[in-house]
Amino acid sequence: MLKNYRELKVWQKSYKLCLDIYKATKNFPKEEKYGLSSQMTRASVSVPSNIAEGYGRKTTPEYIHSLYTAYGSNCELDTQLSLAGDLGYINGENLKGLQAKLGEVERMLMALIRSLENKVVESG
Repeated sequence: MLKNYRELKVWQKSYKLCLDIYKATKNFPKEEKYGLSSQMTRASVSVPSNIAEGYGRKTTPEYIHSLYTAYGSNCELDTQLSLAGDLGYINGENLKGLQAKLGEVERMLMALIRSLENKVVESG
């Protein structure tokens, strides 16, 4: 059994991605400070934050709900990364790396959600 959410690989990877997003958006044009840059950092913070919040909830369905919220934020960030790439704010190699990390977090979140949903079905 895990001692806390920080031991979850998906939390660790999403936290690292969040740090990477902050670094990437640091070089965005000034006019994007309250636009795309802000949206991307908020979405990236939402992923590990909702994983952590869900882990601290009392019931598995509440945990699953928080994980779906994290998944939604991850999808939002995917769109924003595409925009940042198309606008030339993030270069090709950096963009590919961030998208790969984002995809890994997405797959891990869905695997955890499915696992927990199966647990609920089996116990219900």
